Amino acid sequence: RTGGSSPDASSAVSPAPPSTSFLIADPLPAPAIELTDATGSRRTLAALRGGPVLVFFGYTHCPDVCPATIGTVGAVIADVGGGLRALFVSVDPERDTQALLSQYVPAFHPSFVGMYGDAEATRRTAKEFKIFYQKQPLKDGGYTVDHSAGTYIFDASGRLRLFAAYGQAAPKLLHDIRILLQ
Repeated sequence: RTGGSSPDASSAVSPAPPSTSFLIADPLPAPAIELTDATGSRRTLAALRGGPVLVFFGYTHCPDVCPATIGTVGAVIADVGGGLRALFVSVDPERDTQALLSQYVPAFHPSFVGMYGDAEATRRTAKEFKIFYQKQPLKDGGYTVDHSAGTYIFDASGRLRLFAAYGQAAPKLLHDIRILLQ
């Protein structure tokens, strides 16, 4: 209810939707990532310790899931401010080149880092994170990539603390990350 007025349909407040983040009760060490970033430099997830890191797997030609998730993560980074970093790890080594990632990923937030590897490095990294991905041919000769859609959130020590399922709204994700930052 709002104020001291009597309840009616216009003053009822709906409960907030439940969070779709999952707290990892027994934090796990971060799987290894050693890929190339959009500047051409080799990067590891371990090198980013010292602050929380969000990791999302996707591809730049994705029509819906990836831009929606990257947009949400970009909004969360903007709200949290410094110290929170995010990695977009490509599952499309054929098309997601250094040049493409250097334009695509920072468009959502300048501190977002795009990472890619060759087919073997992509396979190895996806296996470490237990990520599913598979090319799906299209009738026009192109393809899409089916893939797991969720965001891994690591604490400053590099331990997996949260997993946010696809579709987590920015306010809920921000709330969960702020708890992690405390």
